[in-house]
Amino acid sequence: MSDLMLLSQAQMRQIKPYFPLSRGIPRVDDRKIISGIIFVIRNGLRWCDAPKEYGPHKTIYNRFIRWSRLGVFGRILAELTARCGKPKQLMIDTTHLKAHRTAASLLKKGMLPDVSGGPKVV
Repeated sequence: MSDLMLLSQAQMRQIKPYFPLSRGIPRVDDRKIISGIIFVIRNGLRWCDAPKEYGPHKTIYNRFIRWSRLGVFGRILAELTARCGKPKQLMIDTTHLKAHRTAASLLKKGMLPDVSGGPKVV
């Protein structure tokens, strides 16, 4: 597993409080599973292509889906970004920002609420 990414113990201590409690059943090592989730997403792989060293691909997928629905990853991201303070600069990579051309008019028509709280673009 030397060439595969594995979260350090210090990184796991920072995010461990956000994991849901086990339901009495011993579960596969959280460190391996989270590392597997990150590896699959970062490399754009299918879940079944996750290296066996991270654990069963079905477990990696199920944990990702379950914790996503529970908002675990959102809370982890919010907490870690809050620790860093407000950014001085914000960058958007438009290669990942895709919207249909009619989506631009939805705010003007009042069909979508403006929840950003950021400065308005005129």
